[in-house]
Amino acid sequence: MKKLDSRRLTGINVIWKHHGAVVDVRLTESEDVDAVVASWNRHARAILDAIGWKDQTSTAHPMRSGVALAISAPADALYAAVEVADWIYVNVKRDTASIDEDLEPDENIDSAVVEPDDLPAALDRLGNLISEERNPALANLLVRAATQGVTVLCDDDDVSIGLGRYSTTWPIDQLPESIDASAANDIPIGLVTGTNGKTTTVRLTQRMLRAAGLSVGLSSTDWIGVDDTIIDRGDYSGPGGARAVLRQSIDVAVLETARGGLLRRGLGMPRADAALITNIAEDHLGDFGSENLEELLNLKWIVTQALDDNSVAILNADDALLAANSTSLDVPICWFSLDKNNPLILENIASKRPAVTVIDGHFSRFDGTTWHTLCAVNDAPITVRGSARHNIANALGAMALAHSLGADDDAIRSGLLTMKPNDNPGRCNFFTVDGVDVLLDFAHNPSAMQAIFDIARDHPAKHRLLCFGQAGDRTDRSIRELGELAWAIGLDHVFISELADYRRGREPNEVFELLSDGLISAGATRENISHYDTERESLNYALEMANSGDLIIMLALAESSAILKWLEHADTDI
Repeated sequence: MKKLDSRRLTGINVIWKHHGAVVDVRLTESEDVDAVVASWNRHARAILDAIGWKDQTSTAHPMRSGVALAISAPADALYAAVEVADWIYVNVKRDTASIDEDLEPDENIDSAVVEPDDLPAALDRLGNLISEERNPALANLLVRAATQGVTVLCDDDDVSIGLGRYSTTWPIDQLPESIDASAANDIPIGLVTGTNGKTTTVRLTQRMLRAAGLSVGLSSTDWIGVDDTIIDRGDYSGPGGARAVLRQSIDVAVLETARGGLLRRGLGMPRADAALITNIAEDHLGDFGSENLEELLNLKWIVTQALDDNSVAILNADDALLAANSTSLDVPICWFSLDKNNPLILENIASKRPAVTVIDGHFSRFDGTTWHTLCAVNDAPITVRGSARHNIANALGAMALAHSLGADDDAIRSGLLTMKPNDNPGRCNFFTVDGVDVLLDFAHNPSAMQAIFDIARDHPAKHRLLCFGQAGDRTDRSIRELGELAWAIGLDHVFISELADYRRGREPNEVFELLSDGLISAGATRENISHYDTERESLNYALEMANSGDLIIMLALAESSAILKWLEHADTDI
């Protein structure tokens, strides 16, 4: 057994709803997971009782290649809890080691962890850590807020009570002894997760809610912002971004919730009014905790744990994994689908429950009794005249989410009719450079690439040229299949980028050869394929080869931001 990581759990997470600490452990096929779990629970109970955490508990969450071992802990002692968890792990490793196994601590265990047999020394060290970290004012605030039903958000630096325009924030080490919670209140929160379409969906939902006259906070992989103001740029799709938005003076929040933050820390808030899952598809597979689609689904499903009977889960009825897993939900579900005859749509209609779909080419919403027609699909610019089927699905989800958060049909319609592809930077953006159309997207997984390939196939063009690369952490077969998918749209030339920083253990040119194999098996020749070091270099040569009326599909990964910025200034239509 080998420890991969130990960390704090600061919110609702894949293991349970408790604060605490977790140790990720990889096991070999010969190691007995039941014995590991039994040892963990035994040692956890002993040390938790000894340090005075008698009301805390332990658990284990099986993973594909190991187990996540967790303890709950007070919210104001989570760093100490990680040390406690590491100490338990050392005992577990000793219990379960074979007689000839090296019992030295794993290289990523803090050297300060004492020998497992020295319990008095452990209690003294851990007790000191707990005492140094504890914050009685925070503990008291959490108790009072819970009895009054008020939301508290806490991180390393700040503590806030209430949400949005009803919130008050203090530095964590300057909490007042007495806090009046009477003015604190919550605001509506919508969570958006899934494999593809998250950022597009939160941006479109924000536009709909803005049209309803609401002040809207947004977190995403690109930035956090309020209304039309960007507060900070960067990937804020984790719990830190969510808390930063929920402390702004806003009426409603739409929060992108990505895999990484869910896996490492959990949710950034204890409750939500709506949670939307766009889809579950191959992406970032291979990391501990998300090694296959089932584990990825379990991670994304965390957002539904923030819901209650007064909330709504908004799910893609066209996704088989979501449809199958929905039977475990005990909260209301609003399904959305591209197919008005999807069985789950029909079931909701028959049961007088909400649903969103396309009827006779129009975005349509069923409220349980009445159908509401919003606008023609082809009139919504983000659908690219109906060819961007993935954005039709994103728009359907956004319609349901915006309505659940307070937008009426007029506001939803306004959002659909006014958001253009280039209002959604880096996602299905069109530019024109010297008469050559350039379709830019950050697509990097098979399903997202297929969506862009479908748009490119439908786009009028004399010739189609593709610039793309691929990270090396996919199987040989999946990389070859990307080449096959690409050539099937009717390409004339392909410019493959090396993406040195994304080789992920592969040799130079290895990914290029795999993509080339896929392209050639689908009908390309070696003369149709070029190889360059960088994405910008590939785009430059594509522009040199292309003529007026041609289309370049630029799938950017390593240099996405720089290429977007360059195209925005090079676009002759601006």
